[in-house]
Amino acid sequence: MKRDVRQWMPWMTLVIDALLINLAFRIAYWLRYDLQLFRSVDPANNVPYSVYLPLVALLTLLLLVTSRREGAYDLKRGRTLFDDFYGIVNATTTAIMLMVVLVFFYRRLFYSRIIFIYAGIMIVILLWLARSVRAVILARLRQAGQGVDRVLIVGAGETGRAVMRNMVAQPELGYQVMGFLDDDPIKGSTDMGPFKAWGPLENLPEILTSQAIDQVIITLPWQYHRKTVRLVLESERAGVRARVVPDLFQLSLGGVDAESINGIPLISIKQTSLTGFNLAAKRTFDLMLSILCVVLAAPLLLLIALAIRFDSPGPVLFRQPRAGRHGKPFTVYKFRSMRVGAEEELEKLRDLNEAAGPMFKIRDDPRRTRMGRFLREISLDELPQIINVLRGEMSWVGPRPALLNEVAQYQDWHRKRLDVLPGLTGLWQVSGRSDLSFDEMVMLDIYYAENWSMALDLRILLRTVPQVIFGDGAY
Repeated sequence: MKRDVRQWMPWMTLVIDALLINLAFRIAYWLRYDLQLFRSVDPANNVPYSVYLPLVALLTLLLLVTSRREGAYDLKRGRTLFDDFYGIVNATTTAIMLMVVLVFFYRRLFYSRIIFIYAGIMIVILLWLARSVRAVILARLRQAGQGVDRVLIVGAGETGRAVMRNMVAQPELGYQVMGFLDDDPIKGSTDMGPFKAWGPLENLPEILTSQAIDQVIITLPWQYHRKTVRLVLESERAGVRARVVPDLFQLSLGGVDAESINGIPLISIKQTSLTGFNLAAKRTFDLMLSILCVVLAAPLLLLIALAIRFDSPGPVLFRQPRAGRHGKPFTVYKFRSMRVGAEEELEKLRDLNEAAGPMFKIRDDPRRTRMGRFLREISLDELPQIINVLRGEMSWVGPRPALLNEVAQYQDWHRKRLDVLPGLTGLWQVSGRSDLSFDEMVMLDIYYAENWSMALDLRILLRTVPQVIFGDGAY
């Protein structure tokens, strides 16, 4: 199926482009000759649309050629809508300029130059809208498993985990990690969430065949360059594409800044994005949104507090120590969703734990109250954490605040999720919540910490709304 998507999508894009180019020119004709926008047409030069058909055909051909040169039909992963817009503008400008020059030398006075300006504008608008629709369709197809490459990671170190978490965080790219190989006896035999450990590197030929691997991504340290070359050759002989991620002197991929001077690469450690002005901007946004929510949601907060009070004996708020930024403990506030003494009952329920790793989760936790079950399903039990946001202990968006005993069980690479403030919502919450494994959650949190931007925060907040309404993965 994945091969089929790559075969028919470029051709469909090309056909749609051709139709839209013709539609854009027809609209341009209507604007110029029927509406006579901005400038009236001399009756002597008022020609029917059929006169322009040869030029439309030539313009269509030119635009398809220039669009192909801009990579419009390559379906490259990681290509953004901005890249598409830039490519469309370049291709359209080139084709329109060629057409204007042609008409000038052809010297047929009844041909309008302005119509090409109208056509260029309409072509950019229509083609970019078509690219936007294509991006949505491709993302949905890839999330459904179509057009997806089955990937094997070679090397389970920091670089390998960086590749995995980027693929987990961006399923629309169309990569499915089938597992990893590593010569380290512990890493090579320890699964990482849903990612299967397939043993040492010598198992590569067998795994390529048994798992129908499409791509091999090699993330070994730089001192293993000879072994890397051998693995690339083995993959190519098996008909599998192999890619090598440069180790960059053991630096995390998210922590490298690369520039060049006339082709000479300059590599340095990238400064974290959540410092200085960015940190101040995030804090300002958190305060403004928190104050607004307190004002608007005050009646709801009071209603929930009364409902909890009448539903079961005990305090309205539940207080619990959690790990904040850099593991610093703080007290988190939540609406009480369990009966009093629930924490003391935890050990009796340990065998019922449905979560892997340090976390403890039960889908139908018997300790929950009737009101607590409702609050958990729509995540309203988290609302009092606005207090933590106002106090600077949490942010609206960030990793889930972990229990102290969970942090004590972290592996070294898990601790990177503590580099930023915990949040009420986060990337893992809008990517599956409790349905994700612990390692997947950590990978998403680290991806967020390495790639923070205000735009990412806003996207996560907007995606949180339907998650809260439908309660997907919440328990």
